[in-house]
Amino acid sequence: MNDGAALGITAGRLFLLTLVVLSTLAFLWLVAPFSGAILWAVIAAVLFDPLNTRLLRALPGRRNLTALTTLLVITAVVVVPAMLLGAALVREATTFYARLRSGDIDPGRIFVEAQAHMPEWMRRWLFDVGLSDLDSLRAKIGAGFASSLQSVVAQVLNLGQGAFGFFLALGVMLYLTFFLLRDGHALVARIEAALPLTGAHRAVLVAKLVAVIRATIKGSLIVAILQGTTGGIVFWVLGLPGALLWGVAMGVFSLFPAIGTGLIWVPVTLYLLATGAIWQGVVLFLCGFFIISSVDNVVRPILVGRDARMPDYVVLISTLGGFELMGFNGFVIGPAIAALFIAVWQIVGDTSDAPAA
Repeated sequence: MNDGAALGITAGRLFLLTLVVLSTLAFLWLVAPFSGAILWAVIAAVLFDPLNTRLLRALPGRRNLTALTTLLVITAVVVVPAMLLGAALVREATTFYARLRSGDIDPGRIFVEAQAHMPEWMRRWLFDVGLSDLDSLRAKIGAGFASSLQSVVAQVLNLGQGAFGFFLALGVMLYLTFFLLRDGHALVARIEAALPLTGAHRAVLVAKLVAVIRATIKGSLIVAILQGTTGGIVFWVLGLPGALLWGVAMGVFSLFPAIGTGLIWVPVTLYLLATGAIWQGVVLFLCGFFIISSVDNVVRPILVGRDARMPDYVVLISTLGGFELMGFNGFVIGPAIAALFIAVWQIVGDTSDAPAA
């Protein structure tokens, strides 16, 4: 009798667990087309939750109004500027590509001109590595640069042509952000209560996970915006073409610790120095070393804090892995998964170190 009852309970729990797994997988498959919109809605809700909380204290009981006000702030300070930046980026990329196709910009010629200003030892080194045939080298550089830029521009134009899908995803993101701002705390509480852990462990896990993910996302995104903006302004002041493109590129590369924006301003500095633009090269080097690269060292600890900050090598590996697997969204999902991994193992370590009752 007892064995039969126990067997029935076990079978019932197994069936329930199977149903939970299958229904969860089916739901994830269902919402997969809007995974990007859902991701950025969660990010927006997490980053702007402190503002929403302050508004709710000022307007107690007005959750709809406070969530709507916060959503309007998000739209004004994030969505509209991002759309304007995207439109300007598409225009500049299209113009740059047209100049490349017309021959107004010739990467091969630029390299040959830079080579003429190189010291003798560097020219001998290029000869030793088989880069002395200037005509073929010019053709290869021009063809390779054109092919790469054509691929990038094609993707940018595809985004512009998919306007309906973009605005649909944007609408889903804003709609979901409103409800996450309004009901996010209650939703987190329900998820926390459903976790098969003790109350203390649930609280610690959720607190550490939210703190690390919020700090990582906030630090990475804001530092990327600041470094990209600073770099773009420096390029514009120096009169370098494509300042907007270079600024966006530096903002993207700043998401990779250690290498970061140097992948952009270091080669440009070397080119300026090699082509005789000495003062521009010196100014760009000084700005890149002391201003652009220093933004990360100064701003990130303020935004993130030492306790919540992940090691740079973990951020680098998780960011690269996320980008490889999930594209642009992987810049956020990769570090978030790493944050979850660290938070869980911190809980395991704390549990193991705790004395037995």
